Amino acid sequence: MSEATERPAPDADAWADACAEDLAAEKARRRAAYGPPPGSAAEELRKLVDAVADKVASFQSSLPGMAAQSAVQQLIGQAKAVVEPVIERNPQVFDHLAAAGGELLAAYRSAVEGHERRWASGEPSGTAPGGPSDGPGKGDGGAGAGPTEHIDLD
Repeated sequence: MSEATERPAPDADAWADACAEDLAAEKARRRAAYGPPPGSAAEELRKLVDAVADKVASFQSSLPGMAAQSAVQQLIGQAKAVVEPVIERNPQVFDHLAAAGGELLAAYRSAVEGHERRWASGEPSGTAPGGPSDGPGKGDGGAGAGPTEHIDLD
């Protein structure tokens, strides 16, 4: 091969550098459009505690007497003293609790979705044999537990 047809070896990090630059530009664009991204659940809890403490402190000035104002200030200090060490020692716990809460919400939504759809369309639920039209205790083994729905397993 001649020197004119040989290509220089590509920079191995050029692709990684270009990707990192694109990612940084996209993050900057999103920050400008949507504001800063939310922090971890522990950081968000800390912000919530601070916001509540600030709001309570703003009400403090309307309280009559120095004793009441002092009690409110002491309460705020105690609440922060309790919450801060827990957040510092276990920040991942709050992330897991937030994820679990999201999963519970998704489970609830899927559980009630069918019932909401039937209710909105006006379909009666529980009109299968053994339902309320048969009278109490009929079709359900005499237990009188209320309406039952037939489940077709085929």
